[in-house]
Amino acid sequence: MSFSQTLLPEFDEEMQNTRKMLERIPDDKFDYQPHPRSMTLGRLASHVAEIPSWAIVTLEQELFELPADFKPEIATSRNELLQKFDQGVTGARARITAASDQDWQKIWTMKFAGHTIMSMPRAAVMRGAILNHLIHHRAQLGVFLRLNDIQIPGMYGPSADEQNIFQTQAA
Repeated sequence: MSFSQTLLPEFDEEMQNTRKMLERIPDDKFDYQPHPRSMTLGRLASHVAEIPSWAIVTLEQELFELPADFKPEIATSRNELLQKFDQGVTGARARITAASDQDWQKIWTMKFAGHTIMSMPRAAVMRGAILNHLIHHRAQLGVFLRLNDIQIPGMYGPSADEQNIFQTQAA
């Protein structure tokens, strides 16, 4: 089985879980910031929504350079977040499907303002800098939502907001 075939079920599950979380973002809370050093909810949700598109860049380029004056795009609505996310997921899935094991073994490098941030095989970038990074920030997003008393969807089973799912099924 190829790396892409092994990766796709995990990718699909994480994207499905992430979309459930992004669907809970209220339009009126984009400026919420739990701590002065924290991102705003809008910035964090925008970051989560953009991460799937990184797989496209990773598989299409061997070198990715961000300029020193890079400014991230920040969505202004849940609809905009979901559109960005869905486009990234669709493009990423297509490229993952088409990638050969040789493609995954190629070294991918990211630079910021001329300084190398990372240089590793694309497979490691996909697992670490994309999937694990997405899961990390998705969890942060869950905390932001919880602090705003917004119900959290389950990721790998029911959340505390969905605990009665097992009682309903048993009845």
